[in-house]
Parts: sequence; structure tokens; C-alpha cells
Amino acid sequence: MDNFDYDFCYSFPAIRGIQAGRPFYTATCPLRIIPKIFMYDEPEVPPELRAQRILNKSRIPEMTNYLVNNPDDYVLPALTASVISDTASVLSQVKFVESDSSPNVGTIKISMKAKILINDGQHRRAAIEAAIKIMPELGQDNIAVLLYVDEKLERCQQRFVDMNQNVVKSNQSINTLYDKRNSAAKLAYDLASNTKPFVGYTDMERTSIPLKSNKIFPLNGIKKATRTLLSKGAKEDFNDHEKSLIESFWDELNTYMTEWNLVRNNTLSINDFKENYIVAHGIGLQALAIAGQDLIQMPKENRERHLKKLSLIDWKKSSWSKRSMLHGRLSKATSNLFLTSIEIKRQIALPISDKDLTKEKELLSA
Repeated sequence: MDNFDYDFCYSFPAIRGIQAGRPFYTATCPLRIIPKIFMYDEPEVPPELRAQRILNKSRIPEMTNYLVNNPDDYVLPALTASVISDTASVLSQVKFVESDSSPNVGTIKISMKAKILINDGQHRRAAIEAAIKIMPELGQDNIAVLLYVDEKLERCQQRFVDMNQNVVKSNQSINTLYDKRNSAAKLAYDLASNTKPFVGYTDMERTSIPLKSNKIFPLNGIKKATRTLLSKGAKEDFNDHEKSLIESFWDELNTYMTEWNLVRNNTLSINDFKENYIVAHGIGLQALAIAGQDLIQMPKENRERHLKKLSLIDWKKSSWSKRSMLHGRLSKATSNLFLTSIEIKRQIALPISDKDLTKEKELLSA
């Protein structure tokens, strides 16, 4: 006899599947009901009694703004949740009603006595709740939910570990390539496609470029250096004037970068360049951008007077070992970037503040 309480249950259209011999369900839910039925554990509950980590509230505003600012063009990955019960066998509180057309397509019904705990997506859930308060019409949209039926909390916790241990994050260069909303990402792609130092020598999908690759600059490295040039934060946009200024700066700088041009003219091999020169690496590009903060604000004729001195600099790693290297390897640590950029400023006759000179002396002594 069917003892399931059909009068007090949640009901979702769903597809049933099998993983590791157990059924799971892919359902769709309106966003407006997500905060009401999908629970996450409160931070005061001991970790051994929770199904996932504590909610990091600092992440919520950014995700909320993403939803509110892109109501016609956002993407929300599926939530993953487990159905558990404190009062009875959870299997008695979940019912899958097959449709007439297929045994694996139908409706999943979950008793209101059961708990639905989020394994993956607790920050999405919180952002959905916040976004709906600002823009109630978002509540009519739907999100996919992957539902597992777990007898015990221990299995729910193990699923959280398994899911997070096996996640492979995309690297920053491929994120930069695909991100059409981020102003710095779009500008970096334009620079890689049209500006002399970078055309033909930009790796669009790797952040660490192998020595034998025919590429020199990672796309994300160009994005970082471009932000640095104008002291832009991660979320700040570039206007058309700033984009034009940056494009002109890199083109002008390229004129006086001897090794860059030797590589382009096939006089210096890319392998030798990357093996022996700091300006073939992220620290060189970033340090040039730091020095460029002063240059880019100057009138063109004044800027050129300083840029011409770049062609006289010895960029070999051996000449920068105390500034650009740590334990025999190039380092992009803050202190190494500072020391490298200060010496570039010195060699192209840019002013250096007393504060920076003091800091330089302390770092070199250390």
C-alpha cells in the first residue's frame, strides 16, 4: 500500500537516471521557490553535522549583481542537492511518478517532512534569494536541480567532497578569451589581435607557456598589464579614449624593445628569447606596465624621450638576478615586480620617489 502523503509534498517535473547503481533525478524549479525549500546549514552548526562549507557572504553581492544586471543574458548552472530525513526512512518520503510516455520521465514528489540540503550551489541559492528581492520578475525563471536521495548525512558529506575534489577550473587566459562582458578582457583580446608586440605571439588559452611554444605572451598576462597601465581595478571599465591610449602606448613601446623586434624579424629565436630575457615573461611585461603608469600620462613627445632609452637596457636574466629572480627562477612576487619596475624607471630616467628609494634599499638588503 502506498503510504506517501501526496497532500503535503513538493512536486517537480523530473528525469530519472542511474549513477553507481542508485537513482538520481534532474528536476526544474522556479527561482522563486529555491530559497523556500533548499536549505543550507547555519554556520553555528558544527562542521561534522553540516553537509557543506560555511556560506561566504562576501561572494553574494557580485553574484546578485550579475543576475540583476543581466536578466536577459545570464547563466545559472544546476544546483546539486540531497534529500535526507531525520524522522523516517528517506525512501518513504520520495516518490517518482512515471509518465505514460517513458518510465524515466515523470514527476518527483518529496515529502515536506524531508530536508533538501544543497551539496553544490549554496552561494547561487543565496544570490537567487537576494536578486529576487531586487527584481521579483526573475522568480518566474527556472533552474535545473540535480537531486540525490541519501539515507545518511555521511553520504551527503562525501558527495560534497567528491564533487569539489574532482572539479577542474578553467585557467585565466581561456576565461579572458571567452568573457565578453569584462571590459579588460575584451581590450586584451583586441590588443592580442591588432597591436604589434602581441599579434601572432599571444597564447589564447594557456597562462603558463612551454619553452618550445611559438607563443610568448599569455592573454591573461596582457589583461593584467593593461589594467596596471591605468591602475584599473578588476571590475572597472575602459572608455574609448583609454583604449586608444593603451593601444598607442604598446605600439610605441614596441618600437624600442630591441629583443621583441629581433624575434619578429626571426633574428632571435623564440626559444632563446624565452630562456634568456626577462621581457619574454610575465614579470617583464608587468614591470613595463608599472613603469608605463608614468609614461602613458605624458604628452607623446615627452614619452618618446624616455621610451628611446628602453633600447639601451640589457634585458638578460643575468642582469636582473637580484630584482626579477627568486631562488634562481623568475618571480612575479610583489617585491620582485617592485624592484624590477624601479630599475626600469631608473634606466629610462623617470623620477623615483624617496619613499620608493627607501623601500628598494630595504628589499635589496633583505
